[in-house]
Amino acid sequence: MEKKILIVDDDPQICAQLKDFLIKKGFNPIIATSGEEALEKGKKEKPIIVLLEIKLPGMDGLMTLKRIREITEQIGIIIITGVRDENIAEEAIRLGAYSYITKPLDLDYLEMCLLTKILLLTT
Repeated sequence: MEKKILIVDDDPQICAQLKDFLIKKGFNPIIATSGEEALEKGKKEKPIIVLLEIKLPGMDGLMTLKRIREITEQIGIIIITGVRDENIAEEAIRLGAYSYITKPLDLDYLEMCLLTKILLLTT
């Protein structure tokens, strides 16, 4: 299985940090900077996991999450955001996100979430 991970964030520094981290861990990162682009790339690239920011230009992260779930239940979605809001976190989990991680990112925790979700997806 190819380990493609779609990073959806409009912050170039976060995208670069996550891309470098994922490459070092043996993943194939793909970057989208909006919800609309995420849906496009998601359909084309078929990632196993999406790392999704809540605050995005245009379609926000929760709407993007809903739209991804309408297309497939098979993709793991992990919210990575600066938004520390319990109601939004609960809504994201209710909509099908696997985890909700706030920035600054704890990369060890992110790696554990990625590996756990991949294990769940492949068993």
